[in-house]
Amino acid sequence: MTTRTESTPTATALPTSLPLPRLTWVELRKLADTRAGLWLLLIIGLATAGTSAIILGWSSDEEMTFGGFYAFGLLPSAVLLPVLGVLSVTSEWSQRTALSTFTLVPARGRVMIAKIAAGVLIAVAATAATALISAVANLIGAAIGGDGAWRVDGSLLWQGLLLQVIFVLMGIAFGALLLSTPLAIVLYFALPMVWSVLGSVIKGLQSTAGWLDINVTTTPLSEADMTSGEYARLGVSVAVWVLLPLAVGVVRVLRREVS
Repeated sequence: MTTRTESTPTATALPTSLPLPRLTWVELRKLADTRAGLWLLLIIGLATAGTSAIILGWSSDEEMTFGGFYAFGLLPSAVLLPVLGVLSVTSEWSQRTALSTFTLVPARGRVMIAKIAAGVLIAVAATAATALISAVANLIGAAIGGDGAWRVDGSLLWQGLLLQVIFVLMGIAFGALLLSTPLAIVLYFALPMVWSVLGSVIKGLQSTAGWLDINVTTTPLSEADMTSGEYARLGVSVAVWVLLPLAVGVVRVLRREVS
């Protein structure tokens, strides 16, 4: 007597995780999915173009150079892109999308890596757009009698990019640490400002502020040929204001219950 055994067909296994590049692309799209994020990106673009218009309309001919347009054009994104970094994290909780996000991608660490990568890419894109707008503005400036010089120290180009990346990551760090949009945005702007005031007023803090005041340590990034000491002070301030809150914030995101 033989026994017939029927095999049960096995279900096709679904992928348990999205590839990191695709996940990063999803996070990039999410930056413009909300009304706040979309308007913020539009305002950054208009403000960057506005800096060129200001130089063209009210600056002297000698100031109409590519370097001048580029340096001034970085200001709007340096101020506003960190807010986008905050929103990239806090919107998951304020918009109640964290449940769907972490259900589709249970590995929360990969989601945070994708958000950080998306923040860096948006900083790169903003810097490239600023350079392009500056080039167009320089051509217009030369046509109306401006200097039109293209000479710019190469270090200023990548230092400008580094400045954008630092502030975007700082915004992401504060967003992950606090998980509240208004609180993260207020403290992002207020705490460094308060520390700058205290460091300039209290004599005992002045030497320490030279190492920990990120508003001071990032200033040399707008100047050519930073010294090793300036890089050292920048590294210390970035460790305190970016890396430390980012590490604590990531741990908080990994452990927080989604409801």
